[in-house]
Amino acid sequence: MEADTTVKRFGTFGGVFTPTLLTILGVIMYLRLGWVVGNAGLLGAWLIIIISFLITLCTALSMSAITTNIRIGAGGAYAIVSQALGLEVGGSLGIPRYISQGLAVTMYIFGFREGWLAIFPDHSAFLVDVIVFALLLSIAYISANLAIKAQFIIMGIIVLSMISIVIAAYNGSMTIPTSDALSWGSFKGSVENEFSGSSFWVVFAVFFPAATGIMAGANMSGELKEPKRSIPNGTLWAIGVSFVIYMLLAFWISRSATETELVSNYYIMVEKAYIGPLILAGILGATFSSALASIVGSSRILFAMGEHKVLPFSNFLVHQSANGQPRNAMLVTGILIFLTLLLRNLNAVAPLVTLFFLITYAMINIVVIIEQNLGLISYRPVFKIHRWVPWFGLVSSVFAMFIINPTVSLISIMIVLMVYWYLSRQNLETPFEDVRSGLFVSFAEWAAKHTWGMKKMQQRAWKANLIVPVRDVNGLKGTFEFLRNIAKPKGSIKLLGIEPYTETSTLAEELESISESFRQKGVFSSTTVIHTKEFAKGINYGNQALQGAFFRPNIVFLNLQDHDDYETELRPVMKESIRLEIGVLLYLSHPTALLGQRNTINVWVSDRRTKWDLGWDIGNLDLSILVAYKLKMNWGARIRLITVINDPNEVDNAKEFLNLLINLARLPETLTEVHIGDFYTIIQNAPSADLNIFGMDEDLKFEFIKEMSAKTKSTCLFAKDSGHESILA
Repeated sequence: MEADTTVKRFGTFGGVFTPTLLTILGVIMYLRLGWVVGNAGLLGAWLIIIISFLITLCTALSMSAITTNIRIGAGGAYAIVSQALGLEVGGSLGIPRYISQGLAVTMYIFGFREGWLAIFPDHSAFLVDVIVFALLLSIAYISANLAIKAQFIIMGIIVLSMISIVIAAYNGSMTIPTSDALSWGSFKGSVENEFSGSSFWVVFAVFFPAATGIMAGANMSGELKEPKRSIPNGTLWAIGVSFVIYMLLAFWISRSATETELVSNYYIMVEKAYIGPLILAGILGATFSSALASIVGSSRILFAMGEHKVLPFSNFLVHQSANGQPRNAMLVTGILIFLTLLLRNLNAVAPLVTLFFLITYAMINIVVIIEQNLGLISYRPVFKIHRWVPWFGLVSSVFAMFIINPTVSLISIMIVLMVYWYLSRQNLETPFEDVRSGLFVSFAEWAAKHTWGMKKMQQRAWKANLIVPVRDVNGLKGTFEFLRNIAKPKGSIKLLGIEPYTETSTLAEELESISESFRQKGVFSSTTVIHTKEFAKGINYGNQALQGAFFRPNIVFLNLQDHDDYETELRPVMKESIRLEIGVLLYLSHPTALLGQRNTINVWVSDRRTKWDLGWDIGNLDLSILVAYKLKMNWGARIRLITVINDPNEVDNAKEFLNLLINLARLPETLTEVHIGDFYTIIQNAPSADLNIFGMDEDLKFEFIKEMSAKTKSTCLFAKDSGHESILA
């Protein structure tokens, strides 16, 4: 992008009101309004006009609210949605919207050609299309300012066509009595279906595209002097003026032509006007101005997506001329339009244009609904609307979509979802904060408030949310993969740095780097540092403070290293964690075996001494088996449950207990072993495993920990349940 670009800024009348009004007063007004009145009658036509404009009015009000709450950039609706819901959602709307805008230009060119051939039937249709396309592209390429000036001329032509109708009415064209005109139609159909009948909603579907086009001014958002003021004022005035024109025209034509004339002659307005050629000029002007507004607007959407790196070759798309025109985006748009011109028949894809408009309307209303309901202080629009307005706009937009064409509506939605799926995998960097952060926080708050105190339910929703005290970063690096495999995929890891305060400390930065590595590998992680000289007190204060939080850790992970004082630094943490009902995992890495091949995990089940009934309380086993299961899934390992009993008569009971536990805990491919004799003797000859997991209590002796690691020749993990987890849940 060139640094010295000077963009011409437009006001409300030229930048918003004129293009929006001219897009609404299009070819449907001239060539289909009479047919609508002929089928639906004046009362039915008025109802169709009111419903159509009510849908667009609600969306315009929503758009006005949101544009007065943000600094809207280039791209109109794309910019609005992107700044609210992120580039992925904005792009999923912007890309199809851009393509459909290009298709709209082609359809307007075809509409212009039909009007031209009505005057000059001997001219080549394709040549007319190419000449009109070249003229449109030239005007838009030179500058938006020239396009706006050209629209002023077209506005004059349309005003003259309206004057021609007023003069016709004044001179007595309205010969049908008002009492006869004020009737409900018989819905006879059209020439195309040989007048075999129609329905209210079919006629509505034909007319509704006339009411779209309210984004024509918003698309120029990047080149407006005051978009916050111009977009609401210009759009709402354009809707109001065009609504009055449509209502009055429907009244005039219902009193100027019979039902038969209205349903059979699309050019009835030309015949009934005082100066018929002015109506033809209005048709040409309306289609030309709509095409011009669309080609200018679509290039701005493409330019905006290029600015945000949503598309490939974005650096090419954002190039601007000395007067601030997005020339490269205009050239790409011109190529798209020319290729669609070669199709010669857009009937198959024409409904997509209207339906993408409606999807855009629905998304803008969704943005306002989200903003209104989040209750964030950042939502304070200058233009305020009632809460029902965006809801009505959303429901009616979706309703209109499926009335017009249910099949193509589903296809349109699928296209938007596919584009979103693609963009969500592109790691787009959003240059602005969007509302998603507030949305997620609000949802989290809602969930927290509704589940607070529901401890029984937390057993089913259990995830490994670890708090990992750290003063030795190297020790943390050694357990990185082990921690990740316990927490993955839905758990979390909070790194709690403990150290005395010094100005030169780098612990916080080192922990954040490791935390970022966890996040990159699919496990949410966060960090904090507590400044204290006493390791145990620092951990305990952290756990105590987190008791008031909803998303608090449920496991303390202690990595026993050579420099740790077990009695004064770890035992107090274990004791306080048990008091606070937090699970405890004490990890002792074998000096040479480490975690081996990660193929087998032994879980040692204590002798239940005749109490082999399996109820909901299975003793201090839940956390051990849950962790073993997480490691099994992430390692692709197998679990072996082992128990040592003293009484040979209890062998069958012990085996039955282990098998029932496997069945109820849903542990696939789990081995069991029951041994008789002295625990310390048997463990020395225990089956080989990469990790041995033992239960523990607050009186766990340091000598026992060292002995287990030595006798099993493996890394050992000692677990204490919090009481809030259940392998049977």
